Amino acid sequence: MKTIILSRVSTEEQKEANNSLPAQTFRLRKYAQERGLKIYKEFEFDESAYKIKREEFSEVMEELKTSSEKMAILCDKVDRLIRNFSTDLVTLEELRREGKIELHFPSDNIVLHKDSPAADLFRFTIGVSLAKYYSDTISDNVKRAIGQKIRIGNWAGKAPIGYKNVEKADETKWVEVDLTRADTVRKLFEWYATGTLSMELLRRKAQEEGLTNNTELGKPLTKSQIDHILKNPFYYGEMRWNGKLYNHKYTALITKELFDKVQKVKQNWHKVPFQYAAMQYLFRGLLSCANCGCAITFETAKGKYIYGHCTNFHKNCPKKVWVREEVITDQVGELLKNLTVPEDVLPEIVDALKKGHQDKIQYHNRIMDNLKQELSRVENRLDNLLDAKLDGSITQDIYDRKLKQYKEQQQEILDQMNRHNKADENFFYEANKILELSKRAYEIFANSEMEDQRELLKFLLPNSKMDGENLVPS
Repeated sequence: MKTIILSRVSTEEQKEANNSLPAQTFRLRKYAQERGLKIYKEFEFDESAYKIKREEFSEVMEELKTSSEKMAILCDKVDRLIRNFSTDLVTLEELRREGKIELHFPSDNIVLHKDSPAADLFRFTIGVSLAKYYSDTISDNVKRAIGQKIRIGNWAGKAPIGYKNVEKADETKWVEVDLTRADTVRKLFEWYATGTLSMELLRRKAQEEGLTNNTELGKPLTKSQIDHILKNPFYYGEMRWNGKLYNHKYTALITKELFDKVQKVKQNWHKVPFQYAAMQYLFRGLLSCANCGCAITFETAKGKYIYGHCTNFHKNCPKKVWVREEVITDQVGELLKNLTVPEDVLPEIVDALKKGHQDKIQYHNRIMDNLKQELSRVENRLDNLLDAKLDGSITQDIYDRKLKQYKEQQQEILDQMNRHNKADENFFYEANKILELSKRAYEIFANSEMEDQRELLKFLLPNSKMDGENLVPS
């Protein structure tokens, strides 16, 4: 059987011999040789060359879809597949169910094929969920750190058109006015406030003025980009973050009065659309049509009955059926009642959770050791800086500037350490929650609030479909 080897390491893991790319690839080659698998292609991913290799693997994915020959994919652990190929997971799972591929994870002792038993599939699902949860937790904590930066008036991210990101003399990040674009951006607001220009005419005037986006290519602005500029409060002195406005520290290009006038003109040009998304439904965004692939949308009829149906976006759905929400809920309930894991399989699940937790402990410890080393270096610099100041070898200005720089570095490292500590604690909590779920999924679902039920459905029944009135689980 043709075999594709996937090896992946992060920068930190490269420092350890057993986790290096060559060592990992060697183990996978040996595994393939022992099982008579013929190596067809190999991919080694590290952070520095990820983009190029990722494009090459995308070509292989297309080959897997069209190939008439069954292939095997070898990846050291489940979490290594998730780190780099999470977007391909649905496709890989479909190819496995169709019998076109096998998935091998030697270090996790998991081999998945078309006829894999439920216990193996459940262990794989656990590995996928825990890896994604750990990554998502880190991401959430980073977002909170960015939110704190926003709350004290500092922008986090690429500057809006008309501004540019710069680094000040003390190496702190700043946003300043882009003199090549700012004047025309200001004119966009003034022109549109007259109420005589459509978005298309505004786009043409911007192009005539030579206004471009702030990418390397510097392309003319689209109507969508201009619309985004006109709705962005940054230009008068406030930043929008997670639906809230915060004052920022940078130079405003326009007044609040001009911004408000532009918003009134925009409202007169467009009717405000009905906010369907504001209405929450249990299955919104979780189901698609098994016949045409379009989304299943939900709406309330007669003020109390909730129905789901295919959006028929492509106008070719052969089954345009409306189905009551409780009909779908009953089917989910029956699936969850049958999900109970046999007692003889539970020890395998417990072992998988323990092994996954040990892997995360090792990863967590490596990161924390490196952060502690960085923190020690910064603290040594602070000590040396104070000595230099007391010796009179540096000026007060240099001392103040470097002190600010080192203090910021110190705080960033401490924040990172705190984020990883919280992620490690949450990982252990999540592992226990999954174990509990494997024992009494239906009971937990039936007694949970809607938001918790939705999270449970995302975990247990991802990418599920509706075939008419019938639920088709993934």
